[in-house]
Amino acid sequence: MTILRAVPVGCGHYLPERVVSNAEFEATLDTTDEWIRARTGIERRHFAADDQKTSDLAIEAARAALNDAGLQGSDIDAIVLATATPDQTFPSTATRVQHAIGAGGFAFDMQAVCAGFIYALANADAMIKAGQAKRIMVIGAETFSRILDWTDRGTCVLFGDGAGAVILEAREGDGTSADAGILSTDLHSDGKYNHLLYVDGGVSSTGTIGVLRMQGPEVFKHAVGKLSAAGNTAMEKAGVSPDDVSYVVPHQANLRIISAVANKMSLPIDRIVVTVQDHGNTSAASIPMAMSVARADGRIKSGDLILMEAIGGGLAWGAALMRW
Repeated sequence: MTILRAVPVGCGHYLPERVVSNAEFEATLDTTDEWIRARTGIERRHFAADDQKTSDLAIEAARAALNDAGLQGSDIDAIVLATATPDQTFPSTATRVQHAIGAGGFAFDMQAVCAGFIYALANADAMIKAGQAKRIMVIGAETFSRILDWTDRGTCVLFGDGAGAVILEAREGDGTSADAGILSTDLHSDGKYNHLLYVDGGVSSTGTIGVLRMQGPEVFKHAVGKLSAAGNTAMEKAGVSPDDVSYVVPHQANLRIISAVANKMSLPIDRIVVTVQDHGNTSAASIPMAMSVARADGRIKSGDLILMEAIGGGLAWGAALMRW
């Protein structure tokens, strides 16, 4: 039985020019490069320039993805942009990207914080299967440096800015796990954990932008169990096992979380794509950026089975399984 699959045909990413090493925080915080590396695995991150918006980063990533796919902006039917740091309250940041690259169709933002890219992939997959669009660009883009408390060493050293994009195209498959494209997704959220990771501002609550607040140890505990479960469910839905997975591209939040999830799922660390040391936690941008890096350096090839998983504020979490 033939079915429509959302097949990846190109990807790209963009990082702002400014690189911030751990050592830069030593002048203003009670921290050291050694302390940050030992607890997070992060060595450096990129921060957007003062005049750079989230849309600027997203546009560069979108252009890189178009170049990788050999397409023009006019070839894109829809854009789904995952971000927790949009340019404006409205309209969507996605419409800025749409205009900049000359895309048609429709464009909208999706907000599930660090899980945003997984949610956006799931929606793009559903729209392609429903015939709503034939070619969709899915973007994760963030400027988290704009919502950090620079006096809180437990959060401000963790995050960075960047953008990544993947282009999905409708193609027929046989309906088996050997198909190219998105094979399964698994999404979850639980609002009772809202207080573990949030921004203490908002249009209807405080009238301010606010800054990020996090209960790190609690988030860590939830992350390991929930990511492992979502990843296993995505594999079960597609009828594959961990041995079939070529690479896991996880949300790049913390090296200890990444390692713990890999261990819990019995996946060797050499099959985990890790970029957290260079990018920090870039929220919704982290998975597409890491995937683009792994494609560019030759690790991820056509035919490879890729498992993606992420968790963020909400709490919201999920996983997606895709074959290149």
